[in-house]
Amino acid sequence: MTLSHETVNVDGWLEAGDRLAGGSLTLLGLWADPPNVKMAMLDEASGDINIITYACRHGQYPAVGVKHPPAIRLERAIRDLHKLDAIGASDTRPWLKHTAPPYEFLAAEGEALHQIAVGPVHAGIIEPGHFRFTANGEFLVRLEARLGYVHRGIEASMVGVTLDRAAMFAARGSGDSTVAYGLAFALAAETALGIAAPRRAIYLRALMAELERLANHFGDIGAICNDASFSLMHAQCGILRELTLRAAEACFSHRLMMDLIVPGGVARDINEDGVAQLRALLAEVRRVFPHLTELYDNTASLQDRTVTTGSVKPEYARQFGAGGFVGRASGRDFDARRRPGYAPYDALKFDVPVLTAGDVNARVWIRIREVEQSLALVEQILAALPQGDLRIDLPSRGGDGLALAEAFRGDVLVWLRLADDGSVARCHLRDASWFQWPLLETAVEGNIVADFPLCNKSFNCSYAGHDL
Repeated sequence: MTLSHETVNVDGWLEAGDRLAGGSLTLLGLWADPPNVKMAMLDEASGDINIITYACRHGQYPAVGVKHPPAIRLERAIRDLHKLDAIGASDTRPWLKHTAPPYEFLAAEGEALHQIAVGPVHAGIIEPGHFRFTANGEFLVRLEARLGYVHRGIEASMVGVTLDRAAMFAARGSGDSTVAYGLAFALAAETALGIAAPRRAIYLRALMAELERLANHFGDIGAICNDASFSLMHAQCGILRELTLRAAEACFSHRLMMDLIVPGGVARDINEDGVAQLRALLAEVRRVFPHLTELYDNTASLQDRTVTTGSVKPEYARQFGAGGFVGRASGRDFDARRRPGYAPYDALKFDVPVLTAGDVNARVWIRIREVEQSLALVEQILAALPQGDLRIDLPSRGGDGLALAEAFRGDVLVWLRLADDGSVARCHLRDASWFQWPLLETAVEGNIVADFPLCNKSFNCSYAGHDL
């Protein structure tokens, strides 16, 4: 992978937008570094990433979203957070500001349509988000999600603080992906400083990441089945998730492994007792999980709910650069561990499962196959775990860096600019959910209202990671 930086004029910025719209590049991120805006784009064939910078004139820059819809929400967030306007934007509604005047949801035309408003307060203990459904009887015609209710100002809180302190903010971008966020931040910081973590730390990071992936996939598989009224799978997968979290605590003294990945390495070594518990976990999962997979596959009432439900068209997954199980279930063969890639995955053997059906069932099967791959990766990491230091000292100097890390729901992007004293001058975090929420809106069209919870859980987009 090569990472290039370029400052462009208006023509260069517009040309980049045309290439995104034409499909030759994939949008990775669009953010503000006032008075500039920046855009990261991926060449999926080579894995190369190009970051372009445009100096805003009078607080304005040419809109990208008018030609390339995945940029629309990012442009709206830039305006709310930094008061930089996308000129010619097709959607100028506020994104994070929940103030008067009343929010104007997109219209839907047709006979006998009615609206159903759900949230932002929900029945369960979940994050807040508002869903505005337009339906004809039981069939959904349009869904529009309004988010931003859990915006915490994480990026603003990181400005001016030390790298270690900023890493703690990054690790709380989305709690279920705290390892992936910590890893992406550490890799971006190390790129900015021109350093590399010790090999033992690199392998321990991967071990944490695969444990996080296992725990979340177990939870998701069970929860999807529960939304299809098959509680047995929910209970059994819940047991496997709990065993995984206990193994993580035994290995690293924290169930979620929060704040263990730091710039320059890791903060804690693996506990000897934890290795034995980890091997016991692998044995138990290999004993139980194949039976659960067979149960899922052979339960007709469950298949009736998941097969052909909530389909995402492959062309949409490609256009939005959808990561994780959402993209891979709809034919997008992308995994940041492999391409652009980062250590130690270049030395490990694993497959990236890809399906094309794009429905709830396909998203379940991607998770199932990824569980199998993560089990094999954990075994490889334990067998190859090198001796050596856990962390190196950080130099105090400026620089900027970008990194992608593969979280359980898709790629997390972190861009970082350091001041001359090594403190954070600006940091941008982008969750995979930014490009998955819009696809959920397309996936539910034509489905019945009662299938929305099933579709929603099969995506399991992050509210916190999206709102930051």
